[in-house]
Amino acid sequence: MHFESLQGWLQWQETLHSKQIDLGLERVSRVYQLLEKPAKKPLTITVGGTNGKGSCVAFLDAILRQSGYRVGTYTSPHLQFYNERIRINGTVVPDRLICQAFERIEAVRGSTSLSYFEFCTLAALDIFSRTELDVQLLEVGLGGRLDAVNVIDTDIALIPSIGIDHSDWLGDTRELIAQEKIGIFRAGRPAVVGDLDPPAVIEAYANELSAPLYLVGKDFSFEKHNDSWTWSSASDTVMHLPYPNLLGEHQLVNAAAVIQVLKVLAPRLPLTKNAVADGLRQVQLSGRFQLIHGTPLILLDVGHNPLSAGILRDYLASSFPDKKIHLIFNMMKDKDFVGVGQRLKSIVSNWYIAPLASSRCADVEQVIAGLSSCSIENIFSGFRNFDETLVAAQDNSQSQDLIVIFGSFFLVSEFLSKRSADEV
Repeated sequence: MHFESLQGWLQWQETLHSKQIDLGLERVSRVYQLLEKPAKKPLTITVGGTNGKGSCVAFLDAILRQSGYRVGTYTSPHLQFYNERIRINGTVVPDRLICQAFERIEAVRGSTSLSYFEFCTLAALDIFSRTELDVQLLEVGLGGRLDAVNVIDTDIALIPSIGIDHSDWLGDTRELIAQEKIGIFRAGRPAVVGDLDPPAVIEAYANELSAPLYLVGKDFSFEKHNDSWTWSSASDTVMHLPYPNLLGEHQLVNAAAVIQVLKVLAPRLPLTKNAVADGLRQVQLSGRFQLIHGTPLILLDVGHNPLSAGILRDYLASSFPDKKIHLIFNMMKDKDFVGVGQRLKSIVSNWYIAPLASSRCADVEQVIAGLSSCSIENIFSGFRNFDETLVAAQDNSQSQDLIVIFGSFFLVSEFLSKRSADEV
């Protein structure tokens, strides 16, 4: 199969495999082994877990590039453009390189069926294998043990948090989900966990693998000060660190875990304190507590599970205690509307349910039913599209209020696409 455009390839890939999600490494491993790999495998950091994966990749990328290292990053999903998933030294790769990678994958896959995500993962690995990189940062898409990213043996694994999400695939308890997430661990290779209450299975599995394990609050910690913070472990302390450019106190936990990763890798990737500080100051990541200045103020967050809803609630309560909150909301149909509603109902005044075009998105009636079961009132619906939802929230807001867009990457993508169109 051959297509002249990236869009042609992507449309075909969406129809190639019978399942949108098909966990398992057999098919993707078979194809990966057949791909030529001209360059030496770079040092690999695999980032899994529930929330905080994208933030940790962004921290690592910013700090490592400040140190002069050449870095490839693979993340998912994208917000506006597919190319956002694959970056080299902070720059998205062009259509041409992705299409060439797809050509090489198609040339060797034979009768092996690949999902959309598997094609993307193989393309990223193929592009990185043809680029002289010092480090590749790989974000797990779903789970860990059977996710396509796990076809690569990592040099160090990072898990920022464990929460209930994708329970149809991963289980409905933190212990069961953790069992899937820690599938990215490797025997004898270090692992860092930033969850403040890690399920017991994590430490047990690391011991079984003889994998050095570093837990926040046990092996490393952080302390806040007025205008700086301190990272420390039993053998090292880094003082006077600037607060990260990413908003929210939860980002300190992510940043602390990232510094622990870098400390473990220091013999292979020497860093200076200045590089760490500059990376923290300059890190950027769209859609994570991203403030859009205007009247009223708008906050974007791609969080989409009860854990992220609780983090959002705490951030809003501490940062905007006197503002009336208007929430533009929707989620994918397999998500926990009730759990999210329970965590946000104390702080949100008005809920606006935005219809989305994705077939994975929940019906508006489904969302309303879930929220209503939490005794949530002031739910507004009946909009034909996202634009109408946004206008309704703006018309119903005062200048001193706050509009929050939360619940899905698709929602934040809709807003950013609209904003880009308005600026043209």
